[in-house]
Amino acid sequence: MKIVHRQIFKEHLSLFLLIGSCLLGLILVGRMLQLREMLLSQNLGVFDVLRLFFYLSPVFLLLLTPIACMLSIFLTFLRMSADRELTALKASGMSLYQLLLAPIAFGTLCTLFSLYIGLFGLSWGMEHFKHSLLEFARTKTKLSLQSGVFNQEFPGLTIYAQKVNLETGDIRFVFVQDKSNKGFTTTVVAPEGSVTTDSEKEQIKVVFHNGRIYRRVGETLDILNFGSYAVRLPLGNMLQSMGFERTSPKELSFAKLLEYDSDPELMKEFDQTRQLKVKVEIQKRLALPLACLVLGLFSVPVACVFHAFKQQQGIVLAMVVFLVYYSLLSVAESLGESQLVPPYIGVWLPDLLFLGAGLTFLRQAVRERVPSSVLWALQKLNVRSAA
Repeated sequence: MKIVHRQIFKEHLSLFLLIGSCLLGLILVGRMLQLREMLLSQNLGVFDVLRLFFYLSPVFLLLLTPIACMLSIFLTFLRMSADRELTALKASGMSLYQLLLAPIAFGTLCTLFSLYIGLFGLSWGMEHFKHSLLEFARTKTKLSLQSGVFNQEFPGLTIYAQKVNLETGDIRFVFVQDKSNKGFTTTVVAPEGSVTTDSEKEQIKVVFHNGRIYRRVGETLDILNFGSYAVRLPLGNMLQSMGFERTSPKELSFAKLLEYDSDPELMKEFDQTRQLKVKVEIQKRLALPLACLVLGLFSVPVACVFHAFKQQQGIVLAMVVFLVYYSLLSVAESLGESQLVPPYIGVWLPDLLFLGAGLTFLRQAVRERVPSSVLWALQKLNVRSAA
């Protein structure tokens, strides 16, 4: 029994590492394509890019761990069922219940790993990602301020500099056009300036010297001379355009979420929608890691029933199962954020449904009973394969 459990656990682990790394790589490549303009326009090296995506990894691992866990357990038992290994083990006197030790132990480890990501890793990664992005903005290219190039990284702002010193941050013959305010346009023109950063406030500050400010409201144009003038560019605006929010509950640590939830005065910093998102996020950080164990147990009897499937078909089936789970979770989040269902009930509902379905299927698999709907699907599959 120890040898059997050890071999099953090793196969779970090897498949988990393979599937998890492939899925994480695909998602990071997709994110790289989304951020390609920012990455290509800056003087970032390979290690700088890898560092940024390393900090982004916890955000995706929280979602990828349950599906990788489910696929690894499902494909292991699908292979054992297709190769008649399960039949041989049953003939030797072992039941399916006795084989659950390895998937339960593996699912528990995945749950603990995902729980650690949700409680600590996610906020740590986002904090370091934003800090690194701000540091690169200061030390690398001053957010793509290049000589003779119009910079539009920030919504509503256009920055142009004829000469840029990336080492010192000094700029020559520069202007900034601000269209972020409705009703008027502000243009700043100066012969010289400099770029500095404020890490605490997450701001890029452009300071102009001995220039002019042109403010146009309708047909009126106001001109103002100045000796020194500063324009603050909040990094949060650029992050928001990239799909990140500075005060998003999804990026806060679990301790911070609990602090907001337990302190009504602190919760007033958010509007009602974000307050509900805080409550939903707390439950999601706990429910999503438990999905590793729940979906892992659910996949064991499903793999035994669909033993006629090939591995490619099995992967598609497992992806459909996870898509159903994640769709239910998304609906539960929406219901919780709209106050139609309490968050502590709605977010946990997918786990409870799949747990109940998994235990029911497991009991039928042990008794070697197959539901009529599954038999019909298998017959249709065999007919198509024969055709």
